[in-house]
Amino acid sequence: MMRYRTCALALLVAVSATQSSARAAQPPPQQTPAEVPPPVVTSSDIDDGFWRQVFRLGTDYTLQSGDSVREVAVVLGNATIEGHVRQTVVVVLGTATLASTAIIDGDLLVVGGQTTIARSARVGGDLTVVAGGLDAPSDFAPGRQQLIIGSASLRGPFAALGSWLFRGMLLGRPIVPDLLWVWAVVGVLFLVYVLVSLLFDRSVRACAVTLTQKPLTTFGTGVLVLLLLGPVSLLLAVTVLGIAIIPVLICALLVAAVVGKAGAARWIGSRIVTETDPAQRAESLRSLVIGFAVIVVAYMIPLLGFVTWTLTSVLGIGAATLAFASAYRRENPVPLYPVAAAAAPATPVDAGGPTWDGEMPPVAVPRHAVASGPAAVSVADVVALPRAHFRDRFFAFVLDVILVFIARQVLDRYGDGGEYFLWLLVYHIGFWTWKGTTVGGIICQLRVVRVDGAPVRFVDALVRGLSSIFSLAVLGIGCLWILKDSERQAWHDRIAGTYVVKVPRDWPL
Repeated sequence: MMRYRTCALALLVAVSATQSSARAAQPPPQQTPAEVPPPVVTSSDIDDGFWRQVFRLGTDYTLQSGDSVREVAVVLGNATIEGHVRQTVVVVLGTATLASTAIIDGDLLVVGGQTTIARSARVGGDLTVVAGGLDAPSDFAPGRQQLIIGSASLRGPFAALGSWLFRGMLLGRPIVPDLLWVWAVVGVLFLVYVLVSLLFDRSVRACAVTLTQKPLTTFGTGVLVLLLLGPVSLLLAVTVLGIAIIPVLICALLVAAVVGKAGAARWIGSRIVTETDPAQRAESLRSLVIGFAVIVVAYMIPLLGFVTWTLTSVLGIGAATLAFASAYRRENPVPLYPVAAAAAPATPVDAGGPTWDGEMPPVAVPRHAVASGPAAVSVADVVALPRAHFRDRFFAFVLDVILVFIARQVLDRYGDGGEYFLWLLVYHIGFWTWKGTTVGGIICQLRVVRVDGAPVRFVDALVRGLSSIFSLAVLGIGCLWILKDSERQAWHDRIAGTYVVKVPRDWPL
């Protein structure tokens, strides 16, 4: 009996020892760490410049030894760091100098300037130098990475550009007299204007004449062109296929600006010295030189230079636009159509005078004089109405694109947008079939008719809509064909056998 009790006690002791060793082998239970309290900003930190940020534009800055700031940013100036910067130092178009007592906990970025670092200076983050030089001890190393982009030879152009921005554009004058490279640019522009005036004398003279006759209209036209540039480019980008037209549009605007600016300079010169014979190139060149000299002098005067640059640019673009429109009208005059006048009652005449048979011979009149209202022209005579200009059709299309975009956003705001072009196609085909025009066409007084004067049928509208995709797909050449076609038909008009005519304001739907 005692033997069994001894064995049971030994087994109990062994089990207890095993459990104790197992508990000892297990890692202690992980306790949920307490949240790390946010750093406490004391009054001494505030006194040391914990929140102070330094920004200098066009002036130098020096952080004295023993002082502390949060960040330093210097543009068009030099920065000397002797104290403690807790975060980042940025120097643009200036020199950064770090003394031996300088401590930067964050990054140091220098663009277009020299960087000088003394021994014992510290940079805790990245050191980045763009288009500048670095003068540092051989044993210097930032806390993270060191990146040098460009050579020190680029520092000169960057510094010159910074000087022009600070001493020129910020003061409202495009020309800084003591910067030699600015005069080199002025000389190149002068040669360009002279060459344009010699090679395209008629165009430059047309711009000058337009400014003389309609200065306010020219200014308004220039403002309108600049305001429409952004929306038109956006609409072309929305159509995807029109993206290829955007560079052409910008190049055309630049050419118009150069020709118009030459015309504006000639116009100013002709106001000072009157031209006896505007057709003489010598006199036109003299007016150009005088006007260009006046503009250059105005460009050097603060604030007046910016005003002069704005006015001449807007007037130049407006003059070139109006001159182009006038030349286009001369090359594409309004066709004359014979229209028989209504029979007039016979009136008594002298016996010896000419006889009157009650009929008048056909008289050639412009298209826009064919009818003054819907009662004067029948359906069959609709083709005698004036053909719509490219600008009218373009503005109508822009209005329709905006309308369909707004309608789609309202009715299908959660769609993915891929069916927008299908909406646009269905909209045009439906309105052409229903009313012979669209909402944009109603506003611009346009109607789509068949070549025989009959209303557009569904099959005509369908063929016209599908073929218009082809006109846009070839870089819009099919639509630009309106500018040279005698009947102002686009490719899809010719395929579908339709005209786009301009109707009077009181024309019913």
